This record gives sequence, structure tokens and C-alpha cells, in this order.
Amino acid sequence: MEKEIIVSGVDKEMKIALEKYEEPKDIKRVLSGMRPTGKIHLGNYFGALKAWIELQDRAESFFFIADWHAITTSYHDTGELAENTVQMMADWLACGLDPEKSTLFVQSWIKEHAELHLLLSMITPVRWLERNPTYKEMMENLKDRELATYGFLGYPVLQTADIVLYNADTVPVGIDQIPHLELSREIARRFNRFFGELFVEPRPYLSKAPKLPGLDGRKMSKSYGNCIYLSDSEEEVNKKVMSMVTDPARVRKTDPGHPEVCSVYAYHKIFTPKERVAEIEEACRNGEIGCVQCKRELAKNLNAFLEPIRSKRAELLSNRKALMEVFKEGSERARKVAAATMERVREAVNFLRQP
Repeated sequence: MEKEIIVSGVDKEMKIALEKYEEPKDIKRVLSGMRPTGKIHLGNYFGALKAWIELQDRAESFFFIADWHAITTSYHDTGELAENTVQMMADWLACGLDPEKSTLFVQSWIKEHAELHLLLSMITPVRWLERNPTYKEMMENLKDRELATYGFLGYPVLQTADIVLYNADTVPVGIDQIPHLELSREIARRFNRFFGELFVEPRPYLSKAPKLPGLDGRKMSKSYGNCIYLSDSEEEVNKKVMSMVTDPARVRKTDPGHPEVCSVYAYHKIFTPKERVAEIEEACRNGEIGCVQCKRELAKNLNAFLEPIRSKRAELLSNRKALMEVFKEGSERARKVAAATMERVREAVNFLRQP
């Protein structure tokens, strides 16, 4: 793994996991999920969806909307949960996830996830969950809500159940999820030691996609209010791009710029043709292009990227029944795999069969 992905402040356990990371080569079955906590933004697309779309051509793929996971931190307000789930369905299909290539499903529609979560919780030491580096971090960052719940503490156990239920050998994750997946491997290993070699130990797959900063230069996050969403209209995108933070040292158009510290330039590298990016960089450094002109050009290119997604989203949402049918069919396929796994699990644990 390239060293530049290890940033300051990353927990020691995360660093250790990253140092051991090797990109999987023989990928057979992929699984990953996303919490429906709101609209999908460009950071979500490049951080997860883009990798999923690429992986569905390489391996058998299972991708699920993690609505149970969504309430581990948002249990106090589930009013938008159902609508967020439908919106996520539209986002996924509009971006290119193909139900002919991938099994797309909703977590709560498959009760085997809950059953396996319960069984795995019986063998998982509490100290394993408490050492999770993101546990205390999120407790600190989300002080406005009570997170001393089992659901929040046991998030990695449910995540483990999600993965091993389908015997996925590879899981696309972000850097912050590396410790969670390492814990999933430990839980799977512990279960196998007690009950036989039933589960595959999942391996992480880190996306190579670039990380986009938010409008203010910080990490793109809903909680920061600095996101560009896939569903944003052309007018909303134009307004947001014009508000983006640029080189703070540049006051006048003729001042020499420093593109490497400018959020707008970071976007140009993704949404603007390479030859034009080189021209923009040179013009910026020489004080030959102003920030307003630079932003307008970016907004045009960004809207060109988003327009097909926006159009497809609108089409999908115009027939919600057909949209949900896609995920109903995917859930039925996923349930067959999950049910077969649970049959083997119950037998391994020596439960009495129901007559």
C-alpha cells in the first residue's frame, strides 16, 4: 500500500492493518454495503460506488443497502429512512450498478442477517469491540446523541454477519473501515475454531479512486454541509462550485497561484480533460486565469458528468414500483444464499432441527 494514504491521526491499529494490506488478485465474490443516511455525494461515488461498478465485471458481486446499520447512530430519528432507501436505490442504478451483474438487496429484507449477528455476538469478546479505533472517535464526534448502546458497540459484529453470510472473500472498504474488517476476520476465525471451517476470512479492497475535498477544503461530509450531491440540479452545482475555497494566498487575478492547495484544481484533475488541466495549472501559476473563470469552467464540466446521472435518477424515481422490484428480485436471490449459509451454521452449532 502506498505510504501517502497513511495520514496523521490514524490510529495505531489502523496503521498496522494498512501496512499488512495487499490488494487481492484472485477475487471471486465481493460484498459491500452503504448506509441510507441521506443523499449520495461525489465523495461517496468516488470512495465506494465507482469501485463497486468496476468490481461487478470482475467477480460475483453482492451490494446491499444497510438500513439496519443506519440506525446504529440515527436510531433517534428514522422518519426519512424509507425514503432515503428508495433514493439510494435510484442513485446506485443511475451510476451504473447493474442488477444483471450484481445482486442488489436491502439488508432488513433478509432476516438471516439478524440471526447470524445474534450467534456471532455470543462468541465475540466485548474487549474486541471496545478496542475498535473508530468506536471512541465516533463517540467523541457525535456527542449530541447517546451512543452507549449495544447496537453501536456491536456494529462490527453485524458487519461480520453481513459479510460471512455470503462467504465473500473480498470487501471494498475505505481506510477508516480497515480495522472493522480486521475484526471481522478475527470473529470469523474464532467461529471456525469453535464450529469448523465454515466461513471465509474476508480481505479488504481499497479503492484507488481520488478523494475529493468538500466545498470548504475539508473532507466531504454531510455533517460539514460541504457536499455536492449526485441529485443536485445544474443551478445548485453552479452555486456550490462558485462558493468553493481556492488558494488563500491569491488575492488578485494576476497573483501567481498554487493549484496544489486549491480545491477547484483538485476537481479539475477529475472532471476536466488532461490537456486542459495542464493549461489551467500553468495559467494559474502565472496569474493568467482568475478563480471565477476557473470555477465556471469546472461547473460546466462537473454538470456534464452529473447530467446523465440526474436524468437516469429522475427516470427511475418516476416509476418507484419498478425500481423497488429490482431490489426485491435481488433480495430474493441474496436470501437463497443467506438461507443456505444459515442451514450450515445451525447444523455446525448443533441446534435441534425443527420437526
